[in-house]
Amino acid sequence: MAATGTTVTGQDWEAARLTGERYEQVTFVRADLSEAVTEGVVFSGCTFRDSRFNASGHTGAAFLNCTFTGCSFFDATFTDCKLTGSVFDRCTFDLLSVEGGDWSFTGLAGADLRRASFTGARLRETDLIAARLAGAKLNRVDLTGAELRDADFSGCDLRGSELSGLNPLQVRLVGAIIDPGQAFVLVHALGLEIR
Repeated sequence: MAATGTTVTGQDWEAARLTGERYEQVTFVRADLSEAVTEGVVFSGCTFRDSRFNASGHTGAAFLNCTFTGCSFFDATFTDCKLTGSVFDRCTFDLLSVEGGDWSFTGLAGADLRRASFTGARLRETDLIAARLAGAKLNRVDLTGAELRDADFSGCDLRGSELSGLNPLQVRLVGAIIDPGQAFVLVHALGLEIR
């Protein structure tokens, strides 16, 4: 474990396998986790600046209340991971894949998630204001209490996701894919009645 409150520059974890390690309040600058595999690793209150997570795989890992600035998540996979309270600024997410896990209370405002996939994940009270999700996949995602104003869901696959807090007048939904139950929720949100 790195000492609390330290700054580590140029950490090379490329293709490394990390299991069970714990890092608290460490700042990582230009860390390379490309093709790294983590299992049960915990990063708590850490900061990642200009770091690469490309083609990395994370299972049962936790990034709690972390800050990611200028990081790349190209083709990264997060399976049953916990990222609660983390904030993402100027990050790229091309081909990001999230399976299960808890991303509640994360800050993804303005994020470009058009080529990302979230399946069975919790994004409760997540800040997705002005996020770009056109063409993304959000299946069985819990968006309860999420901030969705000005988000673009055009062509997004939303089937099975919790949409009760979504205001159709405040987001773009053209071509979005939903299931019949969600259609009823959106009709109700618009104040319409089905007879």
